[in-house]
Amino acid sequence: MTAKFAEVFSALRGNLERHVGKFTVKEDTATSYCLEGGVHPTHKKPFPIAWVAVGKAYVSFHHMGVYARPSLLEGVSKKLKARMQGKSCFNFSSVNQVLFTELEELTVRAFEAFRNAPFMK
Repeated sequence: MTAKFAEVFSALRGNLERHVGKFTVKEDTATSYCLEGGVHPTHKKPFPIAWVAVGKAYVSFHHMGVYARPSLLEGVSKKLKARMQGKSCFNFSSVNQVLFTELEELTVRAFEAFRNAPFMK
């Protein structure tokens, strides 16, 4: 992992670490950090809610709250949307504090949406 990716990973990991206690840390390594919670309706096990992982070309931030509630993306900046791959993944190759702050706000809203879902009870 490059020093630049380590810095990106650290910043995005911090975004999720602020929510420990509300969710459980499933994985915590030098290249992956994952929070899980709730009970999957089909598999009846806790499932990953949000995670950050270092890849070959970027550091990815995944949030299933955005996947489950796409309406949360309404009002998100074009610059943050440009970082999206798929329905719930945001990719970064360098630190962008403006986008990370916006992602943190989106993360809070997405966690709130998940917290109120029936499978999180």
